[in-house]
Amino acid sequence: MSIWPADITLSGKYARLEPLSMDHLADLQVAARDGDLYLLWYTMIPHSDDMAAEITRRLASREMGSMQPFAVIDQSSGHAVGMTTFMNIDAANKRVEIGSTWYAKSAQRSPINTECKLMLLGHAFEQLSCIAVEFRTHFVNTQSRNAIERLGAKLDGVLRNHMVMANGSLRDTAVYSIIKTEWPTIKAHLQFKLDKPRD
Repeated sequence: MSIWPADITLSGKYARLEPLSMDHLADLQVAARDGDLYLLWYTMIPHSDDMAAEITRRLASREMGSMQPFAVIDQSSGHAVGMTTFMNIDAANKRVEIGSTWYAKSAQRSPINTECKLMLLGHAFEQLSCIAVEFRTHFVNTQSRNAIERLGAKLDGVLRNHMVMANGSLRDTAVYSIIKTEWPTIKAHLQFKLDKPRD
């Protein structure tokens, strides 16, 4: 029985999304050390020493059909600079969440994230015929919430005491979504952001 969505590589000008594999391990270990991202208590970014286990976990979720993990490749260097996924996959209702995303500090606030979101959303709505795409993040993660809102996603609500974090604190999860009818406008907005001249 095939897993939905099928494996695919998505390529743009700044970024390429490849199916995650152990071939990306060394690059992702370097990327995780760039900015010591694992120190951010309100996210779940692996330490470089735990990267192999994280790749194994994501690939196991892929086998179960609940996640489709990607390595984010910087087109200018050819190196993996982060991870992203389709997760909480609901094949029957054609819904996915874009999440478990992180980037090396040097890749943040670059065109890479915008282009990755454009490619993932385009694939979800135009090839997979999704009716909605979700985004979830910690309520206190203002950087992530601002980035999601800049995409044009709407806040559906907050799941209070939704998860127990590694440090024992309780996470309130902000849930956002983009629905199919909103995609043409959001696509035009993301394309405009990528095309406008940069300083």
